[in-house]
Amino acid sequence: MREFGYQRADDVTGAVALLAADPDARYLGGGTNLVDLMKTGVERPARLVDVRELPLDGIEDTPDGGLRIGATVTNSDLAAHPDVRRRYPALTQAVLAGASGQLRNMATVGGNLLQRTRCGYFADVSKPCNKRVPGSGCPAVTGEHHNHAILGATDHCVAVHPSDMGVALTAFDAVVTYETTDGPAESPLADFYLPVGDTPHRETALPPGALITGVVLPPTPAATRSRYRKVRERASYAFAIGSVAAALDVEDGVVRDARLALGAVASRPWRAHAAERVLTGGPADGAAFAAAADAELAAAKPLPDNGYKVTLMRNLMVAVLTELAEEAAR
Repeated sequence: MREFGYQRADDVTGAVALLAADPDARYLGGGTNLVDLMKTGVERPARLVDVRELPLDGIEDTPDGGLRIGATVTNSDLAAHPDVRRRYPALTQAVLAGASGQLRNMATVGGNLLQRTRCGYFADVSKPCNKRVPGSGCPAVTGEHHNHAILGATDHCVAVHPSDMGVALTAFDAVVTYETTDGPAESPLADFYLPVGDTPHRETALPPGALITGVVLPPTPAATRSRYRKVRERASYAFAIGSVAAALDVEDGVVRDARLALGAVASRPWRAHAAERVLTGGPADGAAFAAAADAELAAAKPLPDNGYKVTLMRNLMVAVLTELAEEAAR
């Protein structure tokens, strides 16, 4: 790791000003991803601007009945918050499915949204990678890719986004708030992560130097009956090979509202709009759930060694939706 400067920010405006003055600087929250990338040489910031002590660590109600979550709230505090557990249980489950207790105690909401892919080629600076060096190529296309994307990928990048939290937030139409030198702004999470296209190094719509200040969850009645299910290669402390965040509002056997997002299948948390359209207004039964999964996965383009993910995700979606429907029927 090369030498770098360190400075603790006193307020949000000051933090943004520090990065504006030094484009090679990076914000430091919990450091659970950034510091690892600095050790491997993937990230080489000239200065770290510590934002951990900024007053962004609260969770509060919004006037319309949603929740505002500060960017420096730790993953542990987010998962344990009673309003999150009661009103958005899938979000609590998603956070608890990620990393270890020690890491959750350090990791922050803002940092979680900005974590980088765990693709082995990205992490190895001796290998080409379009995310690190645009135009250098994507060796995963013909190399090791068993846990890579089946949706939305291109020949320029087939890596997947690692966040569990981001999948649940995507299902609930979360909005990211941030600060720039021009003042506060916001972006729906649906627009926050950019499609891969031919510029996989551009991962988010966040302007250069912008600081995430929080996440706003709109009021979502269906979210009170929601679930996050993660499949991984070992029982704990592993990234997903597939995950589902789902919410289902069922009345008299008919789906009134459905929220569905998939993880570990694309370069960003994947909102399953096609599946939601099939589900909404239809019967809450196994046949409908299978049809919804098939509609969403019709666009899948698996690589030679990750075709298993199509079957995995179909079964996972049907299983989670079935559990939610059975719960609603009790």
